[in-house]
Amino acid sequence: MATRYSHREAFELNGTRVLAGTREVISLPVPDLFVHADLSIPVHVVHGKKDGPTLFLSGAVHGDEIIGVEIIRRVLSARRIGRISGTLIAVPIVNIFGFLNQSRYLPDRRDLNRSFPGSERGSIAARLAKTFTEHIMSQCTHGIDLHTAAVNRENLPQIRAALSDNSDVEDMAIAFGLPVVVNSETIEGSLRHTAHEMGIKTIVYEAGEALRFDETAIRGGVNGILRVMESIGMLRMRKRAPATNSRLKPPTIASNSRWVRAPQSGIHRSIAPLGARVSSGETLGFIADPLGENESPVTASMGGVIIGRSNIPLVTEGEALFHIASFEAPHGQVARQIDLVEEVLESVATEIDEPPIV
Repeated sequence: MATRYSHREAFELNGTRVLAGTREVISLPVPDLFVHADLSIPVHVVHGKKDGPTLFLSGAVHGDEIIGVEIIRRVLSARRIGRISGTLIAVPIVNIFGFLNQSRYLPDRRDLNRSFPGSERGSIAARLAKTFTEHIMSQCTHGIDLHTAAVNRENLPQIRAALSDNSDVEDMAIAFGLPVVVNSETIEGSLRHTAHEMGIKTIVYEAGEALRFDETAIRGGVNGILRVMESIGMLRMRKRAPATNSRLKPPTIASNSRWVRAPQSGIHRSIAPLGARVSSGETLGFIADPLGENESPVTASMGGVIIGRSNIPLVTEGEALFHIASFEAPHGQVARQIDLVEEVLESVATEIDEPPIV
């Protein structure tokens, strides 16, 4: 039966047509498993009744970064998603091979996020990248790529974007609503670099730790994505509590960032949390051998705010322990905004009526 929204063309992906005002889950085939089992990437397409941008959401490009999977699940559960203008292409698990193995990498140990735009005749990583580039990114105007820190590391919720090249990208980064935006140029071979080369306005959300859920990081991602969808015209602007609008200031852009590395091998006792304001030379932790001898302090190499850190106490000399970002704004002001955002995210509903993960 013809739909009254037939004036808008159907969206097509891998031979499946999604009519305006409907949503479909489409399987995107990838190379089979070696046990003769078929494998595919699940793609959820929401094709709005009205014209608008086409936005991709990508999670688990690194197979052990599972927070993005939960963020996308909640976004798709939001009641407003059925009323979008444009098209949403949600891919919660891009690196299906790594996800099955709880591994960052592909079976051949290649990094998918250094394999874009890919090749039909290359490695398994190159072939997977080619599939995503050809079928998903080629149809999009905007993108949000969801990541976490590596195993045993944790990232403060933050946006990474190349701000110097595109004002629309900066608008997306600011609309996400987090206090920290890292002005980060794209890396050749990454999904974001390929998207940039294709003219797709793309930002990266970094938060939490691999193979772990973090409710604050998840809520930050869900709320941020919905805010970006509002800013680019996919969703109607939602009224927010006055406290949320009046107390939160625009994000601060990091002008520089640097890792603090272990001065010696041993057992690390960290005393500086994520989001803390630190001064150059300030003690962030201590490293000693198991008997407590030969102890050395770990000191900040510059002033700023801690946006990433290692969570495992066993360290080797030269290992990255703390990621410090420096801002043009007073660092104390940034730290206060970080505390406020965490407070707001803990109290604000994310449009999905379900209990938080603890």
